[in-house]
Amino acid sequence: MTPENDVATVATTYAHLHADVTAALAAWVAPEATQEALRREFLDFLAAHPDGVAKAGPPAHITASCLVLDPSGEHVLLTHHRRAEAWFQFGGHLEARDAGLRAAATREAREESGVAGLTVSADLVHLDRHALLGNFGHCREHLDIRFAAIAPLSAATAVSTESLDVRWFPAAALPERSGEELAGLIAAARAVLPRCGA
Repeated sequence: MTPENDVATVATTYAHLHADVTAALAAWVAPEATQEALRREFLDFLAAHPDGVAKAGPPAHITASCLVLDPSGEHVLLTHHRRAEAWFQFGGHLEARDAGLRAAATREAREESGVAGLTVSADLVHLDRHALLGNFGHCREHLDIRFAAIAPLSAATAVSTESLDVRWFPAAALPERSGEELAGLIAAARAVLPRCGA
């Protein structure tokens, strides 16, 4: 099978997700200029890469993630990522079985947190593009599309095979070795918190 056929096969398999991600980004009103620039970058990337929503696609590809907050917005549930050895929101690659972008973010959050009853925002809340350092195989860069979710502090959690730990932290006192952009994501999630699950 030639590389062109590989691209075509992946693009066909993930066509519904490519269309859904493109529509979500096209409809999203970015809250400020940096996020708007990323929104346009992501749309340009998708236009150039019909297989760009799949891990099997190019080394840079779309991912979906979800920041989990308690109902007050004062605490955030994070995962200590096994490979990166740092604290992040929940998230990962889109899968062909996902009905759409939001469904992918919801699945990732449920799988990685162990919390079944998450209330996930109807719309995306934040974008981030970051290079991957370390042993991530084919993956070199993630174009991450982020949602927000609410869960009670009392919710039962579980640690997945991808994590070293799952733990609540005060949003104002994040752990060492957490993602540099996490504060911006928390602020963006808090801004839409009243709309979560709408």
